[in-house]
Parts: sequence; structure tokens; C-alpha cells
Amino acid sequence: MISVGDNLPKATLHHKTEGGIEALDTTEFLGKGLVVLFGVPGAFTPTCSDFHLPGFVDSADAFKEKGVNVLACMSVNDAFVMDAWGKSRGAEGKVEMLADGNGDFAKALGLELDLTAKGLGKRVQRFAMVISNGVVTNLFVEEDGGLKVSGAEYVLENM
Repeated sequence: MISVGDNLPKATLHHKTEGGIEALDTTEFLGKGLVVLFGVPGAFTPTCSDFHLPGFVDSADAFKEKGVNVLACMSVNDAFVMDAWGKSRGAEGKVEMLADGNGDFAKALGLELDLTAKGLGKRVQRFAMVISNGVVTNLFVEEDGGLKVSGAEYVLENM
């Protein structure tokens, strides 16, 4: 599993723009400046939709005040789903919605979560991390699947 002090692994994520689906190199898009990245097991799922994403949307200005230049959410979903989910939760202009369609980035982070027994396939564990110029400076991984250490308020207080 990725740790504090590690460089962010290189992978390709995707997001939807007005021009279509755009591929993003993680080391380029998330590797410059101060970044907060959080991962959720699935778009439109109850805890993710009702609490995790909304906390970051509501706190976007507070993160900017702390110098965060990219606030991003990633999940093992496709870019169309991530875009629709972001729009449904008011994330536009506040939180970048990034798709890890094949789970390659989740695996590279060592945060892959196997939910095949529940019919959800391979996903990503619920987490948040602070990245400074490509290096992980803070890492918050949920141990029991709840939302205690990876929520916006906790990350703001502990970054």
C-alpha cells in the first residue's frame, strides 16, 4: 500500500469534458502543487453519495484557502458515471471527478478492494490523501469501510 513519503504512481485516469473523454496522467494532473485526492468504492452508493462527496463539495473553498489547487474524487467507475454523479451532487467547478475504469490506479496505490462477493467487482478502498508536488504527505485509509478518517472535515483538520 502507498505510504506517506511515497511518490504518486503513474497511471491513467479519465474525466469527461465538453470535448469528450480525456485521459489524464496521474503524475501530471495530480503531481503538481498541493492536491487532495479522495477515493470512494462507488458512485451513487449511499455513503459515497450522501456523505463523502458532499463533504468535499461543501468544503471546497476551505481547501482552496489551505492552498489546495486540485481537489479530486476517484472511483473505479467510468468517466460518464463519474461526470453524471458529480453533476448530481453539485461538484462542478469544485471537485474533479476522475474515473479509474479498470481499477489500475487503485491497484497501483495498493488500495484495491474486492467486492465481487457483493456483485460490485474490484473497487477502491475509501481513502483520502494529501499530495505535495507528487509526494504523499498525508494518507487516511478507512479500516472498516466507514467514513471516519477520509471525510473532508477530518482531512482539513489533519493536513
